[in-house]
Amino acid sequence: MKHYAGIDVSLESASVCIVDERGLIVREGKVASDPEALIGWLVKSGAKVALIGLEAGPLSQWLHAGLSQAGLTVELLETRHVRAAFKAMPVKTDRKDARGIAQLMRLGWYRPVHCKSLPAQEMRALLVARKLLQEKLHAVEMSLRGILRNFGAKVGQTTARSFEGRVRTLVDGQPTLQTIADGLLAARTTLARELATLEKRVRSTSRHDDRVKLMMTAPGVGSIVGLTYVAAIDAPERFRSSSSLGPHFGMTPKRYQSGQIDISGRISKIGDGTVRSALYEAAHIILTRPVKDAGALKRWALAIAKRAGKKKAKVALARKLAVILHRMWMDWMPFDPTKAVGSATA
Repeated sequence: MKHYAGIDVSLESASVCIVDERGLIVREGKVASDPEALIGWLVKSGAKVALIGLEAGPLSQWLHAGLSQAGLTVELLETRHVRAAFKAMPVKTDRKDARGIAQLMRLGWYRPVHCKSLPAQEMRALLVARKLLQEKLHAVEMSLRGILRNFGAKVGQTTARSFEGRVRTLVDGQPTLQTIADGLLAARTTLARELATLEKRVRSTSRHDDRVKLMMTAPGVGSIVGLTYVAAIDAPERFRSSSSLGPHFGMTPKRYQSGQIDISGRISKIGDGTVRSALYEAAHIILTRPVKDAGALKRWALAIAKRAGKKKAKVALARKLAVILHRMWMDWMPFDPTKAVGSATA
């Protein structure tokens, strides 16, 4: 008899439930959120588990890797689908969630999520850390400008190098403001130094990754966009068609159809938001700056802009870039402007 397991993971512990092919509970309990503890608990149960369900989350990729290395068959489940399936539950607990996941695995009512490779996870972590430092550096500078503005001290336009000198000139002779400026400028210096270190690592990674270099042959795609795209896709063969990249990253319109009602809304914005933002920025560059080999794509997007506006044109161009980059990756061919003309026209 086949058995199925569901694991509901939290930071410290995980609720586990095993059901048989009839849906009857064989064993359930609470275990530490650690691969070794989960493997030991499953082995002690005595049931030969055919399939294990694990809701996608912060710890899921680590647990998935550990369970898979032990020879267990594990699937990551899309969080939105799991939540939708559990909406009918009047009482929500970790125990009931584990039971529900086990039943979903038994019935096959789930959508599996790709578990990214370790290099892809490391690449994504590098990009997230860089973005965090970039945002905090900007926040410190804007906060300092706002504080000084309250006292009539306007920093005005500055460069990265002249900012500190301008601030120190404005607070000269004001002890309280000098203390504030010293602290925030010291934080700014540290953030800028560490950001430069991560930027250097990002550039180095992009130079030594053939996949990223391939992506960068496309117009508007630099090292950040290329790394973001490669880290998110990880394994391009998991997509049966390049055209499925648009819906995967939430760049296609939502639709509601029932009877006489048929409404097409805004883009769904599901999937990886960082990829969506990166591709949108690449589309913005193509539309607003002279970019090599971008003529056909730019004309195609400008035609959309005349009908629907620039924002929708940028979203459409970002979706087109997602498709083109995937096709380039699958064929392992650099960007070809002549093929882009046919793709854009279609």
